Amino acid sequence: MIGYPTKKKVNQVIKTAESAKRGMSLEEDINQSNQVFLDRHLANIHKKPTPITIVKVDYPSRNKAKITEAYFKIPSTTDYNGVYKGRAIDFEAKETANKTSFSLSNIHPHQIKHMENVKEHGGLCFLILRFTSFNETYYLNIDKLSDFTNNQVRKSLPYAWIKLNGHLIPYNFLIPVNYLVILDKYL
Repeated sequence: MIGYPTKKKVNQVIKTAESAKRGMSLEEDINQSNQVFLDRHLANIHKKPTPITIVKVDYPSRNKAKITEAYFKIPSTTDYNGVYKGRAIDFEAKETANKTSFSLSNIHPHQIKHMENVKEHGGLCFLILRFTSFNETYYLNIDKLSDFTNNQVRKSLPYAWIKLNGHLIPYNFLIPVNYLVILDKYL
């Protein structure tokens, strides 16, 4: 316990690098990684905002506007896009707590089609998938994902299949999701 001058007692928590990581979401990890890439002039990749139309806003006070009703304008494409080594980058990021598979219901067919179209025009497209139970993050190329969805009747990607066909993304405290090391293998 730590005692503050206000006499309030607070439990002291000492975090290791690994325990600190467990609370972060995949999106936070990717955003942190992308910021390092940008700061080091390695890549320029950003999260895309989801396009919405605002229907109703409440104004309880002048500086506290609150959106109370909105809807999606159009189906969103993918989570992230940008440029790396002169090539367009477009990818979707997903997490699952499931230990045996990743449900394909989490990826919409129009998102896969979008990535296939970007790849057709020379872009690098992929899925970043985190199995939170194992604290493992994988890179899965759009070609592998498309091949599976076009040739399988399964409604999920088996964990063993992802381990075989994907690439485990190395964890680093500064760059938690360094997918650029995987992309370099494709360039």
